[in-house]
Amino acid sequence: MTTDPAEQAILRLLNANPAKSISAPDAARELAGNPPGDAWRASLSPIKLAAHRLAKAGVIEFLRKGQPVPPAAARGVIRLRLAVPSETTES
Repeated sequence: MTTDPAEQAILRLLNANPAKSISAPDAARELAGNPPGDAWRASLSPIKLAAHRLAKAGVIEFLRKGQPVPPAAARGVIRLRLAVPSETTES
């Protein structure tokens, strides 16, 4: 388990409902303690960095228009989800 608060916020939200994806602002709000107004925006940069680390480790995936994309190619509106295990074909 990670000790990074931003990574923990992402994983806490994703593990609460593994079948769903989340947005980076959802995780930023969680990290900031769900404050009123726009105070959560300061947490957005740490969330994005944590998401890249988790994706590199194979823990989560970035989604663009519902399809997995490499983190480096993720532009615009993205969502995060737990990584889907690769299906292996056995002969």
